[in-house]
Amino acid sequence: MQRRWYRWLGLLMSSVLLLSACAGGEVGGDGGGGGATEEGGGGEVSVAAVWTGTEQENFEAVLDAFTEASGVETSYQSSEDLGTFLGTQIEGGSPPDVAMIPQPGLVADLAADGSLVELEDEAAGNLEANFAPIWTELGSVDDTLYGVYFKVASKATWWYNTASFDQAGVQPPQTWDEMLKTAETVNASGVPWLSIGGADAWPLTDIFENVYLQTAGPEKYDQLASHEIPWTDPSVAEALEVLAELFQDDANLVGGRKGALQDDFVTSVTQVFEDPPAAATVYEGDFVAGVISGETNAKVGSEADFFDFPVIEGEGAVVGGGDVGVALTDNPDAQALLAFLATPEAAEVWASKGGFISPNEKLDMSVYPDEISSRIAEGVVAAAGNGSFRFDMSDLQPAEFGATAGRGMWVRMQDFLKNPDDISGVTKALESDAKKAFK
Repeated sequence: MQRRWYRWLGLLMSSVLLLSACAGGEVGGDGGGGGATEEGGGGEVSVAAVWTGTEQENFEAVLDAFTEASGVETSYQSSEDLGTFLGTQIEGGSPPDVAMIPQPGLVADLAADGSLVELEDEAAGNLEANFAPIWTELGSVDDTLYGVYFKVASKATWWYNTASFDQAGVQPPQTWDEMLKTAETVNASGVPWLSIGGADAWPLTDIFENVYLQTAGPEKYDQLASHEIPWTDPSVAEALEVLAELFQDDANLVGGRKGALQDDFVTSVTQVFEDPPAAATVYEGDFVAGVISGETNAKVGSEADFFDFPVIEGEGAVVGGGDVGVALTDNPDAQALLAFLATPEAAEVWASKGGFISPNEKLDMSVYPDEISSRIAEGVVAAAGNGSFRFDMSDLQPAEFGATAGRGMWVRMQDFLKNPDDISGVTKALESDAKKAFK
C-alpha cells in the first residue's frame, strides 16, 4: 500500500536538496472555516494530509503562496492514518475543508458515503487546462469529479550503481530483452544483476504490475485491478512468463531466489551501493533515491542513477501513485484552494524545493532543482499524456488481498519468486484469494 513507500519520499526530500526537517504546523480547523469576502481574503481553510517533516514544510509553503494570492488563511493537520482520522472527524461533524489523500480506495469510499463535495467550475477548468485527461478520470468517482492530483510518484524507475556498469562496460538498457542481455554481461563481471526486497513482498507486486501494464495494456490492467477479469486470465500468465525470464536464472539475483526472499526493501537498496556492491541494480520507485542518500555514502546523480522501467511492449508505461486534493465541506475557500493547486504556480513552489513530482503539464521542467527529478517528472507526464499511467494495483485492491503480509498478492508473488515455473499454481491461488477479498 502507499503508506509503505510514502515514508521513503521524506528521505527523497533530503537527497535532492539536503533540506532539514522542520517543525509541525497548526492543527486543522473544524471544517467550514468561512468563506472569503468579495474583496478577497478573510476566510480560512483547514487542510489534512499525511505529510510531516520536510514534506510538511514544503506543502505549507504552497499553502502560504495560496494565502498570499487570495488572502485566505490556512491551517494544517498531519495524520499517518489519514483514513481513520477523516472518519473520526466526519463522524464528529468537523471534517477538514480539504484533504490530500494518497489512497484512491479511500476517495471512492468517501464519495460513496456522501462525504465529498464535487469540484466547482474553476478547479475543474484548471484541471482541464493544465492536466492530461487521465487525471480527471482518476479524480472522479462514478463520473463525478472530486479531486485534483497535486503530487505524484513513479514506480517505473530502476536504480543502478554506475561503477558496476562501468566495470562491466554496459549502458542502461532500454528494452526488456536488452536488459536480460545486459544482466548476463554484468553477472559475468562478478556482480549479480538485481537486488529486490522479496522479504517485504510489495516490491515483487510492484515489478509485476509494471510488467502487466505493458504486456496486457491499460484496459486489462483496470479490469484486473477491479477483478472484472480473473487472475486466471491468460494475460496474467503472459506477464508472469515475462517476469520469469528474469527470476528463473539464480545468477541474476543476490543470493539467488532464496536470497532475494530474505532481503527487505532497505537492504535491497543499500547492498547495491555498499563497497563492494552486492548487486548492480535495485528495482523500485523514485523514493529509492531517499534511501540511497539517507542510508549509504553514494551520491545520487553520479554514483547512483536510474533508468526507466524497460520497454516490453509499445512505448512503455508508468505505474505510480499520488496525492489527490478533495473538499469535504462546502466552504467556498476550499474550492479556491483546490483551483490553486491545479495551477503550475502552485506546483512550482514545491517542485523548486525538490522531492516532488507534479502531474501538471504546464509546469516548466526547468524548475526542478536536479536532473533526476526532472527526468522522473518527464516520464510521469509523458505516460499520463498517452494514457499509460496507472496507479499501483495493490492500492486499488481490498487490503486483505493487495496489502497484507502473508496474504493475497504479497504471498503469491513470493511463491512465484520461489518457484517461477509454477505459473498455473500461482494464478489459481491468486484467483482463489481474490474471490474471497472481492465478495
